[in-house]
Parts: sequence; structure tokens; C-alpha cells
Amino acid sequence: MKLSSFFFIIEIIFLVSCGNPDLEIKNAAQKKPASLTQKVKKPVIIDIVPYTDSSLELSVYVYKKFVKIYPNTRLLKPIPLPHSAFYPTKSRYRADTLIRQLSAKTIAGHVTFALTTKDISCTHDGVADWGIFGLSYCPGKACVASIFRLKNNKEQFFKIAIHELGHTQGLNHCPVKTCFMRDAEGGNPTSQEKEFCPKCKKALIKAGWLL
Repeated sequence: MKLSSFFFIIEIIFLVSCGNPDLEIKNAAQKKPASLTQKVKKPVIIDIVPYTDSSLELSVYVYKKFVKIYPNTRLLKPIPLPHSAFYPTKSRYRADTLIRQLSAKTIAGHVTFALTTKDISCTHDGVADWGIFGLSYCPGKACVASIFRLKNNKEQFFKIAIHELGHTQGLNHCPVKTCFMRDAEGGNPTSQEKEFCPKCKKALIKAGWLL
């Protein structure tokens, strides 16, 4: 669900000016090196942040799955779930509050994925407290996912996590059934999702992902 490389390319150009060596030298002198004019986008760093309720086993599992797809990933130390995000009526944690707090602590060039075993929710379709698998800003700097509703299915949880991360990079839902960015349409068809489709992968590379 969503809310609203290091390679410098040096080009050496030999100018041909109709046999006029003076003009050739002048043009070459005026040509700025590509290394000085071309801006190279730094690769994104994914920070996995477990909340303290999450098991080490789940955190390591998600980290290893992420690294296979995107090596530029770090597993950080657990942090406590903030009491300010707790919704006592249904004993859930407000995902939008969690994301706001995570985003405020996420430094430039990084994106944070937080995981929890607690139930999370947000306002959706007129329902003030709708239970969800995960939530992200699109685009954004942080996202969160919960395994609470997945009966401890770690593979499904990983696919929800990678889906929410895709949203943070500006990806919308994808019509390709095998793509991680497929719209669940109220269900949970993660068993069909295998990878980012070519179109989504291209968009991620443009956003700074080393794929």
C-alpha cells in the first residue's frame, strides 16, 4: 500500500575541422571534459531496521533476501516501537506515524525499511483504523511492514517488504503478475511474484539502484 554507479564516463572526442589544425585546436580547448560536466547519481543504500519485538531470525532472513537482489543493503540495530504510534482501541501501531518518524531519521541517499511482528494500521477507504501488511510513501524515504497477518510466512513478508521499498523509489503498481510491484487488489498473491519486471527494474536503476 502506498501514500500519495559510481562510473565516471570520460569521453575523448577528436574533432575534425575540414583539415584546419588551428580550428581543431581551438574547438578542442573549448570542449569541457565529460567528467566535469556530467552528474553521476550515487547508488541508494537500503537500511533494514528491526523493531525490538522482531526476532533476530526474521531480521536476518529479510536481510539475506534483500542482499541477493540488492547488495547495497545494511542490517541495523533494533529500535523500540514508539509509544506515540500505538493505537490502544485495537492494540495496533499506526503505520503512518511510524513512517513519519523513520523518515525524519533517514539520511540523504538512504531509504529505511522497518519490520515488526506487531499489527499495524492506517486510515483507508474511510476506515479510521484499517489493518495492513505494510505502508510506504511514494516516493519517500521510509516504509514499514508487519508479519502479524502473514502467519509467520517469511517469504510472503519479504515480498511485501520489497514491494513497499519499490513505492519509496516512486514505483506505482504494475500490471505484470510476476512483478514485485503487482497490485494485490485486496488479496495476497505474493506466490506469483518473482522479480521486478524490466520496466520497473529500469526505473529503479534510474533512481540509483545498482541492479
